[in-house]
Amino acid sequence: MLVILAFIVLFHIVSAILLFIATIHNAWWFVKDGNFYTDLWFSCNVTCVNIEGSATKDAGFLQAVQATMILATILCCVGFFVFILQLFRLKQGERFVFTAIIQLVSCLCVMIAASIYTAQKDTFHTEAMNDGEYGYAFVVAWVAVPVTLISGLMYLVLRKRK
Repeated sequence: MLVILAFIVLFHIVSAILLFIATIHNAWWFVKDGNFYTDLWFSCNVTCVNIEGSATKDAGFLQAVQATMILATILCCVGFFVFILQLFRLKQGERFVFTAIIQLVSCLCVMIAASIYTAQKDTFHTEAMNDGEYGYAFVVAWVAVPVTLISGLMYLVLRKRK
């Protein structure tokens, strides 16, 4: 049982790390010809500047991606602390349902964020940026979806045993 708990803790920490990388790092989109990267907040060439028009109502989708990625990361971290609390508070044989719900909502948030970014990327990229491709932070966000989903499902299945 100790091995299963260690594996679940490791899996949860990996999902949190993936969410932090996807939320923070500026590699959601990059242009092949130059050294130009963009993330959810900044566009970086030599120096990083705010994404043009990101504070306007026309960029509501970008704000939604930012909010859901932040929410997914926070929920994943909160879910880990709730798991630790439930580990010592639950009676034997009870399930970690609350932790599972938090982790599944985190999965839903990152899936929504990555889906919105995928659908709306052409809206806020300039003509010079259209010849680019998705960066590794975008891929990490999509990898975080099944990792957080599996983590949430493991909490539903997990029973606290002797």
